[in-house]
Amino acid sequence: MEFDNSFEVPLKPAEAWTVLMDIRRIAPCMPGAELTDVVDEKNYKGKVAVRLGPVALAFAGLVTFEEIDNLNRTARVKAQGTDSKGRGGANALASFRVEAAPGGGSKVLVHTDLNLSGSVAQYGRGVGMIQTTAAQIMNQFAANLKAQIAREGVAPTSPSNRGDDKLAAAPAEATGQAPHAASTAAMPPPAAKPIAGFSLMAKVVWASIARLFTRRRG
Repeated sequence: MEFDNSFEVPLKPAEAWTVLMDIRRIAPCMPGAELTDVVDEKNYKGKVAVRLGPVALAFAGLVTFEEIDNLNRTARVKAQGTDSKGRGGANALASFRVEAAPGGGSKVLVHTDLNLSGSVAQYGRGVGMIQTTAAQIMNQFAANLKAQIAREGVAPTSPSNRGDDKLAAAPAEATGQAPHAASTAAMPPPAAKPIAGFSLMAKVVWASIARLFTRRRG
């Protein structure tokens, strides 16, 4: 299944790109996500947990940056994970780009192609359910990232976690700011909590009702 999401970052595009490419820094902002290992500058191992009603799903796997275009601020990411209880797996291919938004900030547009396998697939049979879940996760990620930026400002991406060598000289020039102390980037915020299942289910139900009434009025 394919779906689109977007969120805004209160930074100029060049600054937003620098922050988003710092995987160590932004991973804790993703609800239920945990970065467990940095294989190299384009491959990361991690875990993601999410609750859908009474069902708790936990995936462990690998995230790979297949393409990174620092000039146009676009990237393509592949994620592969398996459920910790052996109930199946998830494979996703996501493309995202950063563009200028009204008011001086940035807008991040994400297109995702998601495939679920095994018994896990039964929890995502409804495309509306997956889309709503993705939207809620994206909104919470954006809120966490905004709070982190407010606390720490913009720190340049280090050589160990940048997309490629082209980004090495970009942060300071793009942001016009002096590099922050190394300790700032080395101390990410606590991992975000998974989205509560009942809260998510309630939002899914209301979203379905809203779509139903919209179709009837049309």
